[in-house]
Amino acid sequence: MKTIYHAADSRGFANHGWLKSHHTFSFASYYNPERIQFGALRVINDDHVAGGKGFGAHPHDNMEIISIPTSGDLAHHDSMGNASVIRHGDIQVMSAGTGIVHSEMNHHAEIPVDFFQIWVFPNKNNVKPRYDQMRIADGAKPNDFQQILSPNPDDEGVWIHQDAWFSLANWDAGISKTYRIKRKGNGVYVFVIKGKVRVNDTALNERDGLGVWDTDEFVLTADTHAEVLLMDVPMIDDEE
Repeated sequence: MKTIYHAADSRGFANHGWLKSHHTFSFASYYNPERIQFGALRVINDDHVAGGKGFGAHPHDNMEIISIPTSGDLAHHDSMGNASVIRHGDIQVMSAGTGIVHSEMNHHAEIPVDFFQIWVFPNKNNVKPRYDQMRIADGAKPNDFQQILSPNPDDEGVWIHQDAWFSLANWDAGISKTYRIKRKGNGVYVFVIKGKVRVNDTALNERDGLGVWDTDEFVLTADTHAEVLLMDVPMIDDEE
């Protein structure tokens, strides 16, 4: 088994006043040639947006973009005609494909919003853009792995154009389970949202990340109450 550890305080950071963002991988003005991606996983941005502020209309293409709010509400508009509010307990996905324009604004004037924006390279380019949003909190599985994303429209959670599976683990202290990697050739990026966990014998704290590959499985143990996002993605070569 191979691993790569990224401590929370080793991430890139940008403070724009209205936006405070931590970057697990190189993004915008943060560039680290050793932190470009983990397989098909290109971006994990940990964003805090002030009340009444947000990202104005801007374009994307040929990327699978996933947003997961952890507090507050995020208002979404896009060039496909979608207008919605994404709340804690929801997941949003966009297949940018041939090109979309969208905006993400804090839905409230006074209350900040916190969310993860995650980008995954697609396994096919120039697809028809698409949008989906789902309430994942309704299917929560305490003390188990809850699948929230897959390559299959008929499977649990939202789906994307990539052989990737995302799962949430919201566990009490002392819970320990084996995670089996979904597809041969995939690796898993384990990101700790809250609490303290171990991946086999490697200890992780809040907002730490650990990439795991060249194995079929590993054991995840919660040392405190913990929330963990597991991103199971193909270990493709660098795209940049």
